[in-house]
Amino acid sequence: MTVLTTNQDLDPRRLRDAFGTFPSGVVAIAAEVDGRPVGLAASSFASVSLDPPLVSVNLANTSKTWPDLRRSSHLGVTVLAGHHEDVCRALAGPVERRFDDLSYTTSPDGAVTLDDGLASFDCTIHQEVEAGDHVLVLLRLHAVHQAEGVGSPLVFHRSAFGTLA
Repeated sequence: MTVLTTNQDLDPRRLRDAFGTFPSGVVAIAAEVDGRPVGLAASSFASVSLDPPLVSVNLANTSKTWPDLRRSSHLGVTVLAGHHEDVCRALAGPVERRFDDLSYTTSPDGAVTLDDGLASFDCTIHQEVEAGDHVLVLLRLHAVHQAEGVGSPLVFHRSAFGTLA
């Protein structure tokens, strides 16, 4: 029988490793801010509710991108496909170069979605909840698009990218 360790053993490295055993999909969250696209990649996306239509994402309090994104009236969320590993790396790179080689669409309300994602959503911020060293952001959906002939999603697992077999 496995014995669970006590709270004294919950050091950050051990927690990160344990959390990493749970695979998650990856999304791009983006918007036009001050006339330019701004975005980031997140692996903490989840569906929340059908009525009202809500999704969630957790973002680090240290994010330098979230304060800019949250100023936009609408946000785009794109579910990334297996071939988007380079997109994730670009969205983690220098802010001024994140969209240099990406094909994207900007809605009239400022939501930015990648053109070749598996699905995309036009959202507004429904609620932000302080959650330790992160902020839990509930997003209300206003529009959805699903790609034809949907492929495999990009998956983040044990600090590495992969796809479903």
